[in-house]
Amino acid sequence: SGLRYADVHAKTRVAATALATGVTGLLRRNKVDLIRARGTIAAVGRVALSGEARPAASVAAANIIVATGSRPMEVPGFEFDERQVLSSSGVLALSSLPESLLILGAGAIGCEFAYALNAFGVKVTLVEMAAQILPSEDREAAAQLADAMRRSGIDVRTGMRAARLARRPDRVEVALTSDSAPGETIVAQRVLAAFGRVPNTAELGLEELGVALERTGHVVTGDYGETSIKGIYAVGDITRSAALAHVAFREAEIAVDRIAGAPSHERSIDPSLVPSAVYTEPQVAGFGLREQEAVARGIPYRKSVFPYRAAGKSLAIGRPTGFVKILAAPDTGELLGAHIVGAEATELVQELLLARHAELLVDDVAATIHAHPTLSEAVSEAARGLVDRPIHI
Repeated sequence: SGLRYADVHAKTRVAATALATGVTGLLRRNKVDLIRARGTIAAVGRVALSGEARPAASVAAANIIVATGSRPMEVPGFEFDERQVLSSSGVLALSSLPESLLILGAGAIGCEFAYALNAFGVKVTLVEMAAQILPSEDREAAAQLADAMRRSGIDVRTGMRAARLARRPDRVEVALTSDSAPGETIVAQRVLAAFGRVPNTAELGLEELGVALERTGHVVTGDYGETSIKGIYAVGDITRSAALAHVAFREAEIAVDRIAGAPSHERSIDPSLVPSAVYTEPQVAGFGLREQEAVARGIPYRKSVFPYRAAGKSLAIGRPTGFVKILAAPDTGELLGAHIVGAEATELVQELLLARHAELLVDDVAATIHAHPTLSEAVSEAARGLVDRPIHI
């Protein structure tokens, strides 16, 4: 883009401040009392407050929603110092970039940072223990992104595990192991440890009250996000649902509707209707059944894959890399899953997700007129491929 990192860093800080101010204003307009303090659930219906800005010793409420989120996972031997070994929070605070960066973990966070920092000229090595980057995504979509990353200069390593880390005055050395190759040591100026995230559930008073927790610290929830203690709810990353902002938003809505007595058609979120979104170039998005999952579980399916390069709009904007894949039930045409890699994939997937939510069939998507030229034509063509009526391939 021609932007310097220092400029982007400064603008990001300004945007973050504006966003925080906007959220505060939104709360105020909706008559929400914001208390800046540390809270501990002292009893059912009562939260004890501590901190310099506390306005009272405690707050009483008929219902409590716990939404304390998560933090980067710290692994023994790879502890964060935010100087040489960075967390995903620490890397965002960098005021200047390293010459080289080794990223351990190629989930969404690792891949997004690999793409962004490589674009600013950092020499990036991306290491993933699983056989593919983005282990929870469609295998073919992940492979397409890996190819694009390698073409852009990122050194992508899969099937490799970080065994140990050594901190030197001017560098970090990480020993990698693999079942199929001899060990190797990667040297980089800094390391980003993106092993995952852990829930922020300690020191909240949950265990003392008897709220059921998993060994990992995640809160066990039932319908409407209610915990094992009536009147206490949990939403977002502290539960076992997908650690995504849009999942937390919906869980909060479900819980609040329940508390307010509003009619609700949802008791919980259907995982098959949750879209994933990875903001790389190309983008990766999807929902529902992954093809490798269908094969492993013996689920019958038909698939159609339409390449971006066959859609005129992708060529016109110079972004022909990618495809749309749709999986459908062979007997009914029910949408089982969809996976898109390419320009604006995170926007395009919503059409297919809406169709699945509305219980439409592949035939309905194929019969819908899509404007020309648009990237959404690739969605239409993938659907048409499943009803044996493709036009552009």
